[in-house]
Amino acid sequence: MKGTKFQLKVWKYLKTIPKGKVKTYKQVAIGIESPKSARAVANACAKNPYAPKIPCHRVIRSDGALGGYSGRGGIKQKLKLLRSEKVAI
Repeated sequence: MKGTKFQLKVWKYLKTIPKGKVKTYKQVAIGIESPKSARAVANACAKNPYAPKIPCHRVIRSDGALGGYSGRGGIKQKLKLLRSEKVAI
């Protein structure tokens, strides 16, 4: 994988989110021991060229909104992926 040290750390963490579960950008930031970096986590997700293999679609905003999706098909595809994993959105 190619990315910055921070991006690689985020992407590695994303692979630990189980199918059918979601986390917020803030929860991911806390999970990588960088609790004030929620925006940077969102940016790392946005730069993820490995979607959906690295499941950035499982990360949502703290207010419950979907946020963005860098993979092919954009936000509609993110919603479709989450629904296929039986996530109640």
